[in-house]
Amino acid sequence: MSLVLRTRALEKRFGPLVALHPLDLELSAGSALAVLGSNGAGKSTLLRLLAGLARPSAGSLELHPESASRSRAERRRCVGLVGHATFLTPTLSTRENLVLAARLYGLEAPDRCAAQALAAAELLPVAERRAGALSRGLAQRVAIARALLHDPRLVLLDEPWAGLDARAAARLSERLLAEKRAGRALVVVTHDLGRAVGLAERALLLARGRAVWLEPTALGDVAALEAAASAALAGLERSA
Repeated sequence: MSLVLRTRALEKRFGPLVALHPLDLELSAGSALAVLGSNGAGKSTLLRLLAGLARPSAGSLELHPESASRSRAERRRCVGLVGHATFLTPTLSTRENLVLAARLYGLEAPDRCAAQALAAAELLPVAERRAGALSRGLAQRVAIARALLHDPRLVLLDEPWAGLDARAAARLSERLLAEKRAGRALVVVTHDLGRAVGLAERALLLARGRAVWLEPTALGDVAALEAAASAALAGLERSA
């Protein structure tokens, strides 16, 4: 499978505070990585670096390293992001938010792209509702539809199941599995170990900005993942 993302000794500091210690990471098309850890562990910092929203303090990050001829703008357009906040424009309707995103990405026929995204996410009943009037779960679904609107190869998700009811959460899991099968690479920050087991084949645990890779066998079931994460966390604490 083609390589979508590669980092080498990627690091982020805020003055004397090391938010992310040097990290090597490679992610191929059609794969999913679960990023685990407690609040303040460095998970969101990692996503911001991968999304290009923060500059690394050291190291390198390459999107599509096998396609160096792509322009920087083209490479960035290959990333979709679902942040912890939805960042929808509250005064615009659901449809208008998606049309705006399509225009910003330079997509042809923004209205048609938005209509297709609304249908795929089963959001047509709230298409004309202002984003500011949506429930947390509906707003999350719109944010996810927007992140997939421009057909990105790399999708970054920060707690994507937060605020979703059981049906919507199950549908999102099915959608993400379908995106994997279509060749997307996924990086998912989550506290939901059950969802991680069902989606990812690799897991990275962060604690105080330090990372440890969990053995693939840990993703066999939730109990195995909990045990592996606890053991890795204890090891990180001892070495800190």
